[in-house]
Amino acid sequence: MLLLGIDLGTSSVKVSVVDAQSQRLMAKANFPEDEADIIALHTGWAEQDPNQWWAYVQEAILKCHATKLYDPKDIVSIGIAYQMHGLVVTDAKQTVLRNAIIWCDSRSVEIGNQAFEDIGEAHCLAHLLNSPGNFTASKLAWVKANEPAIYEQIEKVLLPGDFIAMKMTGECTTSISALSEGVFWDFQRNELSKDIGAYFGFDASLFPIVQPVFSIHGLLNNAVANTLQLKAGIPIAYKAGDQPNNALSLNVLEPGEVAATAGTSGVIYGVSDQLCYDKASRINTFAHVNHQQDAIRTGVLLCINGTGIFNRWIKQLTGNQHTYAELNAMAATIPEGSNGLMALPFGNGAERMLNNKIVGAHFSQVNLNLHSTAHMVRAVQEGIAFSMRYGLDIMRENGMYPSVVRAGKANLFLSEVFTAAFASVNQVAVEFYDSDGSYGAAIGAGIGSGIYQHAKEAFQQIKPVSIVEPAPINLYQNLYADWVGLLENQLYFSNHK
Repeated sequence: MLLLGIDLGTSSVKVSVVDAQSQRLMAKANFPEDEADIIALHTGWAEQDPNQWWAYVQEAILKCHATKLYDPKDIVSIGIAYQMHGLVVTDAKQTVLRNAIIWCDSRSVEIGNQAFEDIGEAHCLAHLLNSPGNFTASKLAWVKANEPAIYEQIEKVLLPGDFIAMKMTGECTTSISALSEGVFWDFQRNELSKDIGAYFGFDASLFPIVQPVFSIHGLLNNAVANTLQLKAGIPIAYKAGDQPNNALSLNVLEPGEVAATAGTSGVIYGVSDQLCYDKASRINTFAHVNHQQDAIRTGVLLCINGTGIFNRWIKQLTGNQHTYAELNAMAATIPEGSNGLMALPFGNGAERMLNNKIVGAHFSQVNLNLHSTAHMVRAVQEGIAFSMRYGLDIMRENGMYPSVVRAGKANLFLSEVFTAAFASVNQVAVEFYDSDGSYGAAIGAGIGSGIYQHAKEAFQQIKPVSIVEPAPINLYQNLYADWVGLLENQLYFSNHK
C-alpha cells in the first residue's frame, strides 16, 4: 500500500509517495521547476491563482508517476498540506471568484486591528487565542468591504488545502485546525466564532462542514482519477496547514516538542497542552493536528515572512548566475558577522512579531570597498537566524523553552552558515530528519484512513539523520545585540514616519 502526500507551497507544489508499511519514501517530485510567482497588484498585496495551484498539483503528481518507481494504482490514500492563512472563495458551482489572498498579504491589517479593539482584546485572546490581525477572517472582511459584487456570489470560504481537496473530490470540508488559523474558531465555546461572524457580518453557511484533520474529507472522483492515473474512490484522509503538517512530519505532537522551517517564510512551531496566547499577539496559537477539546494540543507559532524569499532575492539580484548551493559555499568563506555588514529580513509584508509593522528589508554598514556578494549572502542568512532568535525570545516569554529543535534538511537549513548561526544564537541543538511537508502529508493520510492506529505507529521508523549542536562559545551573542540595535532603530523610524 502506498500513500500520496501533496504539499501546496508558495513557491511550488511538492509530492511524495510513501510505502505505508516501512514509511520509506518511494519517489518525490515538485512543480514548477522555477519558483511560482506572487501577484502584487499594490504594495503590501500578495495573491496567487488557485486554478494555477490545481494545475501545479496535477503536474507534480504526474511528474512523480513518471519516475516509474511505483505503480500509481497502489496508492490507497491522499493527504494534503498547504500554505496557511490564505483565502479562497468559490461560488455555487465551485468556481473560483478571485485570486487567493495569501498568507503574506498585508492589506487587511487595519481591519483586523480594529476588530481586535472593537470586539475586545482580552475577549479575542481568550476565545480566539489571537488578534484577528491579518488572518483569513480579516481578508474576507476586506473582500466584503471592497468587492461586494464578488462577496455576494460566495458560496464557500476555503483555506488553500480545502480548495485542492474540493477539486479532487467535489466535496467541501474543513477542520478546527484550519478554522483556527483563519481566526474563525472559538476555543472556549468549541464552535465557529459567533463574535467574528457578528462583527464582520459573515453567515455561518459560508463555511464548509467541520471534520477532524485525520478523517475522510471526500473520495477521489472518476474524472480526476483518470487524469491522475489513480484509482477512483480513494480517500483524501488528511488536510493540514503547512506548519502543523511540518510538525507532524517531524513527529512533533506532544507538549514541549518544537519544529522549525526556513523556506519562503521562517517558522518556529512548538506544541502546548494549554490554550495559551501572547498578550501582544506577536506569536500565534492555533489548533494542532491532534487537538481535541478534552486533550488540548495547540501549536504556538512564530512566523517571519521575509526569510527564504530574501535569500531568493539575493540570488535574483546577482543575475541567477549562482545556485543556492554555490551561494551557501560563498557565504561560508566569510567570517562570522560578515565584516560588519548587517541585514534585516523584513521585506515580505507586515511582520506579526513586530506588531504587524511593515519594516522592510535593509542592509546596514555597507562598505563599498570591502563587501561582496558573499558578504551579502552571509549577512542575509545571519540576519534571518537573528530574526528567529528575536521571535524565539518572545516564545520563551510565553513558556516555550526548547533545548532541541527538529527540522527537515531543506531550504535554508541546507546552508552550514545559516544552520550554525541558528543553533548558536538560539543556543539549541538542531535535529535533522529526512522529511518534508509532502512526506508528512502522506503519513497523515495513513493515520486519517486508519492504516496507522496512532501517530507513534506511523513514526516508528523515523530517526534523526544528523544533529548540529550550538557552539560552546556563542560567537553570535555580541553580533546579535548589534543586530537588535539596528532593528530597534528601524522600528523607531517606522513609528515616526
